[in-house]
Amino acid sequence: MLSAKLAQGSVPRLERPGPLRERVYEALLELITTRALQPGQHLVESELAGHLGVSRQPVREALQRLNTEGWVDLRPAQGAFVHEPTEEEADQLLSVRTLLEADAARLAAANSGTAGIAELGELCARGERAVADDDVDLAVATNAAFHAKVMELAGNVVLAELAAQVDRRVRWYYTPVARQRGKQSWIEHRELIAAISARDEGRATEIMKAHTEHTRTTYHQRERS
Repeated sequence: MLSAKLAQGSVPRLERPGPLRERVYEALLELITTRALQPGQHLVESELAGHLGVSRQPVREALQRLNTEGWVDLRPAQGAFVHEPTEEEADQLLSVRTLLEADAARLAAANSGTAGIAELGELCARGERAVADDDVDLAVATNAAFHAKVMELAGNVVLAELAAQVDRRVRWYYTPVARQRGKQSWIEHRELIAAISARDEGRATEIMKAHTEHTRTTYHQRERS
């Protein structure tokens, strides 16, 4: 069965005009990324089609694509299941994220203007409010937006393209520890903004490296905490 969140009708029905195959894929990927569809959950084509208001064919095609990309496992005679990431998979992804984002922080410190720094401050304030309101979904989305803004301010197109390839999986791993990271994560963001504002490339690199490593460590400790 689908999660209670889906059963409550929180999934909007897709409009029929347009590239349904792509839109169904994006809808399912977002549900997996936000963990509305949990790792290990059985994905029944007919149920998903009903929730999305489409036929089973685009759902089947989307599940096949998600299987190719590692988001879904197709098991013979059993069906489709949301992939359950191993600790090694998470560690490898989050380690790569640290490398990419530490360099982005360095470049942001070298290249950012006052407008960009102000935008980081606004995102940080939004994230702090989300934590205070215990709005995990908003905190996760704002965290992703904050890191995307740092990447944008870095001004390196290739680096941004590489970061975009791991962004969704970072969100996937961050969601279950977002509440645990909570206020401390945004304190670290404030420290990063200060370093970028001071154009201290070394300090910005150190802060971002420590920040992303804290998330990686928290993810691995989540079941014991």
